[in-house]
Amino acid sequence: MKSFFAIAAFAGVALAQSAHIGLPTAGQKVEKDSDVTVQVQRPNSLTGSIEMAVAIGISSCSGTCHQADEVMGTILYNGKFDPQYHEPSLPPYQNFSVKVPADFTTGSAQINVAHATLIGAGPFPMLEALNQSVVVA
Repeated sequence: MKSFFAIAAFAGVALAQSAHIGLPTAGQKVEKDSDVTVQVQRPNSLTGSIEMAVAIGISSCSGTCHQADEVMGTILYNGKFDPQYHEPSLPPYQNFSVKVPADFTTGSAQINVAHATLIGAGPFPMLEALNQSVVVA
């Protein structure tokens, strides 16, 4: 029974630490060979954490879209993540300006984000994968 509560507690802590993709919005049109802003939001929580990094990729959805934890696609950014408050209506975030490759396939695609952080007093590592559907024109 104790292990159930421990697993539930770890799951709750992990969910509280989740990042979100603020931009681009779902279904947003992005142009080949142009810059797009990817906003990774990281809401605060009561549990301490240390941000490590994010990787941002774009993958084509030829027939079906794969989850970001399966395929990141073409990597557009890989490096530090340091979310900050910018306006009171949004959680802390960091904007990344990335370029959609000129030879990328048009049509349905996904912006994929892998987020790595250290959580808690231990701390323990957490890796999460996020995605946002876009249309490449």
